[in-house]
Amino acid sequence: MSLDNAALTIFGDSISGNCLKVKFVADLLGLPYDWVEVSVRDKETRTPEFLAMNPAGQVPVVRLADNSVLSQSNAIMLYLAEGSELIPADPYERALMYQWLFWEQYSHEPAIAVLRFQRLYLKKPDSEISPALVRKCETALALMEGHLMGRDYFVGGRPTLADIGLVAYTRFAHEAKLDLARWPRVRDWVRRIEADLGLPHLP
Repeated sequence: MSLDNAALTIFGDSISGNCLKVKFVADLLGLPYDWVEVSVRDKETRTPEFLAMNPAGQVPVVRLADNSVLSQSNAIMLYLAEGSELIPADPYERALMYQWLFWEQYSHEPAIAVLRFQRLYLKKPDSEISPALVRKCETALALMEGHLMGRDYFVGGRPTLADIGLVAYTRFAHEAKLDLARWPRVRDWVRRIEADLGLPHLP
């Protein structure tokens, strides 16, 4: 698949790691696109126009040149990266990449993204934050820390979609009041992926 000359529109909210994943992939692969900012907090995903495009009322969404629409961040990343080195050619390594993408959406994003949203955007005091949610974040980061022992990337010896999917919210851990100094391999990996993606280093 080539999108080099295709019209690609990304509908996303810039505060969302799920939306930024798609942007990271498009930027890294040099795919031209138009970005349409859609605010979840302002309920712009609940307008009749947006729901007609994605009845789930979620971002990100992409609209392709033929007006086909695709949603769900990891599905979009996989579509955009088809045929690129971001998807391993080896079947086992490719399956490992899927494994981490599934884990990210099931165990990682529901922890770190939720805690970040509650602390940064809802301004909840610690007394209103569930200790179980904090523990879930710490467990996810500890698992990543262990996996990164002796590794630069999550799968193989180069960046894959697994790294892009996982870094999207991990690099905002400080906004959830999670200090990555407690997980130094994760911290170093975040900096490595930020450099690979040409992103500024966050605290």
